[in-house]
Amino acid sequence: MPAKRKYILFIILIAAAIIPALFWGLLSGSVYTSPATIIQGLLFMTGRGGDETAAALIFQIRLPRLLLALFVGASLGSAGACFQGLFRNSLADPYIIGASSGAALGAALAMSIGGGLGLGFSSVLGLPGIFAFIGSLGAVLLAFIISRSGGNTPSPLTLILAGTSVSAFCSALLSLVLVLRDRNLAQVYYWLLGSLTGTTWPRFLSVLPFMVIGITAIFLSIRPLDLLLQGDEEAESLGLDVLKTRFLLALAATFPVAAAVSVSGIIGFVGLIAPHGARFFTGPAHKRLLPAAALTGALITLIADNIARSIVPPIELPLGVITSLGGAPFFLFLLSRHKHRGGFL
Repeated sequence: MPAKRKYILFIILIAAAIIPALFWGLLSGSVYTSPATIIQGLLFMTGRGGDETAAALIFQIRLPRLLLALFVGASLGSAGACFQGLFRNSLADPYIIGASSGAALGAALAMSIGGGLGLGFSSVLGLPGIFAFIGSLGAVLLAFIISRSGGNTPSPLTLILAGTSVSAFCSALLSLVLVLRDRNLAQVYYWLLGSLTGTTWPRFLSVLPFMVIGITAIFLSIRPLDLLLQGDEEAESLGLDVLKTRFLLALAATFPVAAAVSVSGIIGFVGLIAPHGARFFTGPAHKRLLPAAALTGALITLIADNIARSIVPPIELPLGVITSLGGAPFFLFLLSRHKHRGGFL
């Protein structure tokens, strides 16, 4: 099958799969609802009778959560593709340079000083959300500062090593916070596992612009990402400022991740698996890879959240646990296939 046709078919299939996943999400939860409930909710919303309780359940509780899951997944998927191109390594993910541990440390610090668990921005702004956002961006900046300590343009390997160091340092500080402020251990632990519990329209709408801006910035970076895949020397010979580009791309990729984790906590493997799997159908060119990875990440997160809400009702499992349970073996499968083909990208 021609590459273009294969790509178009993949996009159509992923986009089409999102529709039944959304319908499943509207029906599932701590209380199972029937399709008739959705109809009753629609009738009430359009002023044609119906049921007010059904309308509140479907359109005020479940719908904003489903939409947030889509945008969180799209943010992680597109950011993962960007980081993998930036580091020229499809094993990279949005947390490779400390974004995840920085966000976790920020949220834990906020909770330890009485911020509670109100994550979000603007009118629903909670200290954990603010601190998670700042901590994530701050960790990326620190990784770049460390990687440039020698004064030269940091290589992808140097950035990864610097990010690993920053991540370990933030994790150590996080452990210290948990030990000293153990009364918030349950809150911090649940946030670290990832969850979309308590999503409301204000929370979703307040964080939406940040995710959209970040995703847009990534999509506008197709050419520099493709040039970086050819190597630093080749990219510089074509007029690309590698240092500046790598720094701006890392910030662009971290921005939607920071926004996402500020409302969802840490959701592992989505930013790693989505672009890694999409690349089988799109190839390494970012013109096709970025939208495919974003859609794939959105679908994965939506399905995982549906499972988390419906597998053992009325108990809701942490979203991050579901993505890790499904993502780890799937990643090993993809890794095995890539090794047999020789190389990663």
